[in-house]
Amino acid sequence: MSRIETEMMSGWEFALGEPEEHNFKPVTLPHDWAITAPINRSMKQAEPQGFRDRWGIGWYRRNWVCREIKPGYVYQLQFDGIYENSTVWVNGIEAGGRKYGYSRFTLDITSYIREGDNRILVKVDNTSFPADRWYSGAGIYRTVKLLELPQHHLNPEEIHVKTAINGDIGIVTILTGVSSLVRASISDDNLRIASESANGTIRLEIPNVKLWSPEQPSLYHLELSLIEDEQVVDTYSLRIGVRKIEMIAGKGMYLNGNPTKIKGFCIHQDAGCLGVAVPPEIWKDRLLAFKAMGCNAIRTAHHMPASELLDLCDELGLLVYEEPFDKWTGGAYRRYFETEWQADLEIMVKRDRNHPCIFIWGVGNEVENQGQESMLKILKMLKEHLLTLDDTRPVSYAMNPHFKYESNADLAKVKDIQQFVDEVSDTEIYDLHERVERIRKIGEIVDVISCNYQEQWYPAIHEAIPDKLILGTETYQFFRGHPDQMQNFSDEVPWIDVEKHDYVIGGMLWTGIDYLGESMGYPAKGWAGSLFSTNNERKPLSYLYESYWSEKPMVYLAVMDYSLQDEGVKEHWDTPRYASHWSFPQFNKTVIPYMIATNCEEVTVELNGKQLYVNKPASYPNRMMTGFVPYLPGTITVRGFIGGQEVCSYTLRTAGPAVRLAFDAEELRLDAKDGYQKLFTVRAKDSEGIPVFRESSKVTFKVAGPAEIVAVDNGDLCSSESYDNNWMHMYHGCVSTVIRFTGEKGRVVLSAFSEGMYQADLVIHVV
Repeated sequence: MSRIETEMMSGWEFALGEPEEHNFKPVTLPHDWAITAPINRSMKQAEPQGFRDRWGIGWYRRNWVCREIKPGYVYQLQFDGIYENSTVWVNGIEAGGRKYGYSRFTLDITSYIREGDNRILVKVDNTSFPADRWYSGAGIYRTVKLLELPQHHLNPEEIHVKTAINGDIGIVTILTGVSSLVRASISDDNLRIASESANGTIRLEIPNVKLWSPEQPSLYHLELSLIEDEQVVDTYSLRIGVRKIEMIAGKGMYLNGNPTKIKGFCIHQDAGCLGVAVPPEIWKDRLLAFKAMGCNAIRTAHHMPASELLDLCDELGLLVYEEPFDKWTGGAYRRYFETEWQADLEIMVKRDRNHPCIFIWGVGNEVENQGQESMLKILKMLKEHLLTLDDTRPVSYAMNPHFKYESNADLAKVKDIQQFVDEVSDTEIYDLHERVERIRKIGEIVDVISCNYQEQWYPAIHEAIPDKLILGTETYQFFRGHPDQMQNFSDEVPWIDVEKHDYVIGGMLWTGIDYLGESMGYPAKGWAGSLFSTNNERKPLSYLYESYWSEKPMVYLAVMDYSLQDEGVKEHWDTPRYASHWSFPQFNKTVIPYMIATNCEEVTVELNGKQLYVNKPASYPNRMMTGFVPYLPGTITVRGFIGGQEVCSYTLRTAGPAVRLAFDAEELRLDAKDGYQKLFTVRAKDSEGIPVFRESSKVTFKVAGPAEIVAVDNGDLCSSESYDNNWMHMYHGCVSTVIRFTGEKGRVVLSAFSEGMYQADLVIHVV
């Protein structure tokens, strides 16, 4: 006997509206029906949902052929997330469902199935108001599995793995969740150790243990076998990592004994043109791009993510701050808090507590009545319950920078909870000492003080609460507040506060990558105040953070370009309009501001071979070099030096007319299974191969071979062009497409065409 887990991602049909036969169309999971919905400026919650008309009821159905109902087996359907208010029927019998759209749920369908054909029907009701204040998507947007389990089996949600370190020995304690005999084995390429116990606890020691960290994310294979009558009746496997996290007051966070700063991004779960139906390989490319610039952590704001995302963070080495929901009794979650908070909190912790990447739990974000007695009571309740599920990690809560005096506001009547929380009113607390007193009360409950946009108050907070460390759970990219004013436009970059204070363990930028929804007004369909565009293109400020976070020598140049379109970024989350190109046909020797980001000791600047004098990077505020340079067509080069030796350089060249398209590679090999998706970007280039930043021509994609085009994206959140096409106009000289592979081996050719330019071809060998 053994468990069988089968992903059920194909063979589905979907109908929006009435579940009538003629409405159903074939779809492949993951699926987000809202991403292809029409743009509707007058819809309810238009700005938060990116103007995509996602309201309605959707139906999914699938036939499943059960060739044999095995005696002594249990059959379960597991959904990692359905947005939202789902109900599942099996052969016409209601099997269950879930209200909250981000929580995994598992249904026992043993008594509902039969040998032969079985019909699964899922109703997804997205009519309840309000939805989230960011783009939530709609539908079965995460993994669905069929679980065939022995009657007596291990339950992954009851398995709890704890790790410790004693010298070079790793200590692994496994709570099995059963009182029967369980054998545990831990292995990697060079090791295999085993032990067994029938009392629910197994302890193993790993000699010369390889510790997990962002720099070396070492993982071990743990296999648990349930034994009855000397026979193995069930086996469950997972990956574990051994690491030790310490929060030492006044000194900082220590990982495996080494001081560690959190260099992090907040992220939402959508991926631009795919909406929230994002397969793990798309997120893997994004996370690798984050890692390449020195990022070592993410915050999954503001809900539990897809389980595959945490698998990737384990594998790649990214620390994770995870939280179950945004607001509590206000906002979208107010519909569920009273009856669902415990179940939603429990599934997050039980599902994810064995991931080494999780370094801290959050229990909420910028909630209503912050620092008041009603809020403190809930905070204490959430933390205490979480600790019954996992006592190995610190617990925190992400504080809004606004604190208010008590009022009699009826939260049920508040239409925009974020505005209610943020708005400056006659109840706002301005006095710093009173504000810090509210923070102190929160600090008495949480283990780490998590601050959103409060760098300017770190010294005062630390003076009042010296026994607690501070984490910037949300920070601006560029602008830092003033002690007497929450928001300001000085050039003090918030990251410098992290470097300055040992008691500040890190900062997490809002956000790492652009996301849909939370628009600041039409035509913007999302949030553009990030370091990466939705099609993974890096923005200039990402290089400033690379200079802070990465040890690899780097230098980068961008110049001010206020001819670029307004992307609708909320002002304090915005940055100066730098762009990395050297093409200004409207100028004739006009002086242009520039910025240079580098982690080198010295930098030189050359304009058409003539050197310009600049000071050392350390002499500039924020170590971001700024100055002016006259625009002369040609070449501008910056070089970085360490110890007097050139170690890196970066060059911008004036581009001529765009004459051809080019992918970032001409040929590659992929091990692409059925359903595997990947994003490819094509760029406009001139006759010398220089990227043409200002090109905006229409590009059409075609694919030949065992693959299909899924969507297109150019990173422009102000565009109203549809994602579900094979064409789109370029933005900043490039446009991307996502293609899905069918699982067949062979040769795929992806081509891009634009009138007046030579086409681009990318050959992909699927092996």
